[in-house]
Amino acid sequence: MDWETIHKDTAPAVEPRLTDYEEARSAFTWARAREALAGLPDGGLNIAHEAVDRHAASDRAGKAALRCVGRDDAVTDVTYAELARRTARFANALRALGVGRGDRVFTLLGRCPELYTAVLGTLKCGGVLCPLFSAFGPDPVEQRLRLGDARVLVTTAALYRKKVAARRDALPGLEHVLIVGPGAGELPGTVSFEELVSAAVDTFTIPPTSPGDMALLHFTSGTTGTPKGAVHVHEAVVAHHATAAYALDLRPGDVYWCTADPGWVTGMSYGVIAPLTHGATVVVDEGDYDARRWYRILGRQRVSVWYTAPTALRMLMRATPRQGPYDLPRSQDLSALRFIASVGEPLNPEAVVWGRDVLGLPVHDNWWQTETGCIMIANYAACDIRPGSMGRPLPGVEATVLRTGEDGRARVTDGRVTPVEGAGEEGELALRPGWPSMFRGYLHDEERYAAAFAGGWYLTGDLVRRDADGWYWFVGRADDVIKSAGHLIGPFEVESALMEHPAVAEAGVIGRPDAVAGNVVKAFVSLRPGVEPSAGLRRELLGFARRRLGPAVAPREMEFDQNLPRTRSGKVMRRLLRARELGLPTGDLSTLEGSA
Repeated sequence: MDWETIHKDTAPAVEPRLTDYEEARSAFTWARAREALAGLPDGGLNIAHEAVDRHAASDRAGKAALRCVGRDDAVTDVTYAELARRTARFANALRALGVGRGDRVFTLLGRCPELYTAVLGTLKCGGVLCPLFSAFGPDPVEQRLRLGDARVLVTTAALYRKKVAARRDALPGLEHVLIVGPGAGELPGTVSFEELVSAAVDTFTIPPTSPGDMALLHFTSGTTGTPKGAVHVHEAVVAHHATAAYALDLRPGDVYWCTADPGWVTGMSYGVIAPLTHGATVVVDEGDYDARRWYRILGRQRVSVWYTAPTALRMLMRATPRQGPYDLPRSQDLSALRFIASVGEPLNPEAVVWGRDVLGLPVHDNWWQTETGCIMIANYAACDIRPGSMGRPLPGVEATVLRTGEDGRARVTDGRVTPVEGAGEEGELALRPGWPSMFRGYLHDEERYAAAFAGGWYLTGDLVRRDADGWYWFVGRADDVIKSAGHLIGPFEVESALMEHPAVAEAGVIGRPDAVAGNVVKAFVSLRPGVEPSAGLRRELLGFARRRLGPAVAPREMEFDQNLPRTRSGKVMRRLLRARELGLPTGDLSTLEGSA
């Protein structure tokens, strides 16, 4: 159905940071955005200084930087001054371990105050921070620690036992494992995070840091091969700060809640860095999702800006339908909430309108990627919303739509690409390089990095259309990466894990649309000769995959198929599996094995 545009006719209680879209775009430069930050005394730029230390040296020192909500609803505030001391201690502790510029420090943690200490302390001392999703299984964790040249890992005793301990010998470069909470004394080769930090002094001078120094390493999945390590630099903080103002309407004094897991790029760029650069108070919820709990946090903590995901919104929609009853939201005072945004996967129009009808505020969708490092396209606080649209490019961002070839990606001819001409024509979304948070490479993989650019554009791999007024609409992925509950899952990784089971000869993995998660992972499995399919074997294989990959990545559904469609070169045709599963046109079958 066609959804009516949501007009912003009523003047908001707080004037938005971006009031005139066209004027903001014409006046914006990244150089001016850089002037909004303090910089180091020597003229350098360090993310941790902009997020913490400059506030700790100002009248914001006594304001809450973190508002930690425990599983029992107990609330503990950490001021900017205290966060500066904690991160200084951790930076000194790393230095005492011999960790310095360029060394990789990995976190495998949920939402907890120690995460913020580790992230910002690492950036202070010149190290490179690489967050891992705590729901990953042992295989993805080991793979990323190895690919990322991990030297330090900060995690808990439970996560270390379950996902790392048995594989420690395969990671000779992992010199230090710091255990948050109890249990370090029982685990050989580990030390207590708390003991290490408490023994360090609470002042630290950030060493000279160039804007181009490596700061963050984010792994993102691909359809083939190993996960890609996207490299980001300290200059990314310029984009984090500017885009949070425009796309999230953030400002000093806001109480801000980003529900993204800190193991993903959203949870780092906009769950840790961006809100702290603005002097906001960041809600850190240590509990799991529960509709009643989430409404309680929004109300009791007086959240003013809320950044969440379509999956979470769909779960809330089930708990509080548009038609009512509205008992849950009305049980809390949500009057402080002024802006809601969503990211992670396309936001269905129903969710946008649900926000308006149930919470009194529409949900603002936006779009970006691990590689872009910051929000690229968004809906804005002062602008109309076209439900279902990603929005329009941010100031400082130049986007276009490129003609595609037979493979669904932008057609590249002699290094040149061709933008589409007509409004509404589908093509690959492309961005003009030059924004500060653009990734600077894939770690140890120059060839893959070079392949991401053509004709002076970064090729996103996403298919979109642009309407006559410049609004972008998501069509789909040009490749086979699966987005499930906001997580990006590479089919190759899942297939590889399944094929390690002795009963499995071959596997193909797709995403099947799901009303709540967006997509669920479904596996098609071909068994080895002599192995008979059965319900028991299906349960065994699903459990095997969950143990290896973790529940967030492992398939939820499985079908046995001894005749998986393959190309002539032997590659399983996921496109054809998806078409058959969803009843879609099969398209070109000329490369199908056995075809005429």
